[in-house]
Amino acid sequence: MSTFKVAVDEDLCIGAGQCVLVAPQIFDQDDRGLVILLHATPPPALHDAARKAAKLCPARAITIEEPDA
Repeated sequence: MSTFKVAVDEDLCIGAGQCVLVAPQIFDQDDRGLVILLHATPPPALHDAARKAAKLCPARAITIEEPDA
């Protein structure tokens, strides 16, 4: 069984900050405004927030790996 995983591509990040607004427990921004992944395997209570952050990211710098059902 795989685990719910969040990944970021820092090269794609444009610093929009939407991820931090919707999931501050998972994402932060560095001094340049670029994404920092705080929690690559968040608990189930944060999965919806991670999905929303990925969906809202204008640069598509966030990817989610879902476990097989």
